[in-house]
Amino acid sequence: MSDSYLEAVVELARVAGDFAMSHYGRTLTVDVKHDGSPVTIADRGAEERARAWIEKRFPDDGILGEEFGDVRPTARRRWILDPIDGTKSFIRRVPLWGTLVAVTEGESVLAGCAYFPAVAETVAAAAGEGCFWNGTRCSVSSTATIAEATIVTTDERFEERPERARAWRRLASQASVSRTWGDCYGYLLLATGRADVMVDDVVAPWDAAALYPIVTEAGGSFTDWSGSATAFGGDIIATNSALAKPVRNILIEAS
Repeated sequence: MSDSYLEAVVELARVAGDFAMSHYGRTLTVDVKHDGSPVTIADRGAEERARAWIEKRFPDDGILGEEFGDVRPTARRRWILDPIDGTKSFIRRVPLWGTLVAVTEGESVLAGCAYFPAVAETVAAAAGEGCFWNGTRCSVSSTATIAEATIVTTDERFEERPERARAWRRLASQASVSRTWGDCYGYLLLATGRADVMVDDVVAPWDAAALYPIVTEAGGSFTDWSGSATAFGGDIIATNSALAKPVRNILIEAS
């Protein structure tokens, strides 16, 4: 990995993720945000440390984070942070949570990192530089049929769009393996060839921005449910390259 944004997002993700890890497994007070999602001192403290890191090194850049909102929104370059993606897993002591960091210009994601301190895995990518898993280049699988595929989602209920739950069940009924507990860990599995499809129904920019270069630089396909190749569409269908069209045909036609 060269001296670049790639190294920067990895360093920053570790700053935030290591703080979160220091609280993992402890009994924490869980607050409920306005959208009904949980938050703890680990989420807030991790994002505070990430913001301090950015302010010191890139004081003119914008920052968008899940816990503390937007700073300098008109800046040419912006850092997008999710201190703990998978807080519901985190507070239940399930290790499949991660810290997400992306750096962007407009809607172009320059680099992204997903760091999983509880399982000692890091996956990071930058545009044109490839995708790296624990420092070694990685790629999506070559699985070519849905019947052979392992498919993953965060929550198969798709509570905000129930019609998509029917689409997911149709896809799952044809796949070899179907699993949940996805969150950002599902995209790590996809980018390293251990899963073939990862789907999310509702995502914010801080959920998706870091994952876009990770999947695409690993050779995969990353779009919203309308088929646009973007991290900012509000939902995600991510696959290896061979399954992109058949998976979207099933999900979109059935939803």
